[in-house]
Amino acid sequence: MKLLNLLLIVAVCLFLSTAHSAETMSEKAQATKDDIKRDANKAVNRVEESTCMGTDAECAKQKIGNRAEEAKDAIKDKSSEIKNNLD
Repeated sequence: MKLLNLLLIVAVCLFLSTAHSAETMSEKAQATKDDIKRDANKAVNRVEESTCMGTDAECAKQKIGNRAEEAKDAIKDKSSEIKNNLD
């Protein structure tokens, strides 16, 4: 039974490894640019949040909005990277 499980795991790993291809240089540059842009936006958001002068509710609303925007950007960028890896 253990041998069967091991063979199944190896087969799945080999199957998944065949769906990977290399990114081109322009795709790698785009991914790096997106990472830098996301990091810069994140830093700006943290500064804005730390200097928030509104009520606690307003500051929390701003913080939630910033996190949602950051998550949306990260998902968009990572999906582009995955698409480029599979192309």
